[in-house]
Amino acid sequence: MPRKRLKQKWRLSDTGDQDGVIVLITGSNAGIGFEMAMEFAGKGAEVILGCRSLQRAEGAKERILGRHPEGRVHILELDLADLKSVERAAAEVMANFPRLDLLINNAGVMIPPRSTTADGFELQVGTNHLGHFALTAHMLPHLQKSSKPRVVTVSSIAHTMGRLDLANMHGEGKRYDKWGQYGRSKLANLMFALELNRRLNANGSHVVSLASHPGYANTSLQRHSLMWRLFNTVALSPKRGAAATVFAATEAEALDHPYWGPVGPLEAWGWTGRANISKRAQRLDDAAALWAWSEKVTGVSFPL
Repeated sequence: MPRKRLKQKWRLSDTGDQDGVIVLITGSNAGIGFEMAMEFAGKGAEVILGCRSLQRAEGAKERILGRHPEGRVHILELDLADLKSVERAAAEVMANFPRLDLLINNAGVMIPPRSTTADGFELQVGTNHLGHFALTAHMLPHLQKSSKPRVVTVSSIAHTMGRLDLANMHGEGKRYDKWGQYGRSKLANLMFALELNRRLNANGSHVVSLASHPGYANTSLQRHSLMWRLFNTVALSPKRGAAATVFAATEAEALDHPYWGPVGPLEAWGWTGRANISKRAQRLDDAAALWAWSEKVTGVSFPL
């Protein structure tokens, strides 16, 4: 489907009333995740900040409440690079909240030095994809308690450079291709979101799975890339970068397309619209194989 911008320029501030909504946003202490949390709190939602660092999460909560004193903001210790932490965090949400209306899989790492997760996965694939895959599986029963639940998984324009290699998803070898692994993790994010929605539909579930991307936004995600930091002066603001994800999470029109993001030049800039899905991301056999591999390595299955 060709890229198409919305008829009107949709800003983060256009988010409708979210009173009564319970939303969990991963990686919400900074960047676009923080802007999402700020907007949801200001529109009446109960916001769960899923963060690896409790100290940074506390700081984010204080900033949100400083602007929205009546906001309902909670902190959840969540390290997506540790499957035990993911399981504990999901159990905590289920124990303390009656349901979950929105799950926004936003957290991520981008081109770090070669390293692994607590479970031995390459850090980018392990955090960006496998951590969110496991979290979503754990949270699905709680999402099913909502009347209009959605899962939005944040991918990237970098998914177009990703290559699925189930024989070597962790990029093992003499040379560590950090950009290749980042693209692979973002391709996996998009394929997972699409495959999850297909499986939800096939099982008659009312949970909806969508995907989004922030374009080229000026956030701390690029801290490992000198080139990207140099170009941050022309990048989208974190608020603009957050808009497509919140649109996908809240707007009725978002149900008409599975992937949303800026649709200007290179999809790096511009206003929210129907983002382009690469041919690789649409391969059904590959999506099913990625799903099976993800279940196998995480030991987590979806209760569908």
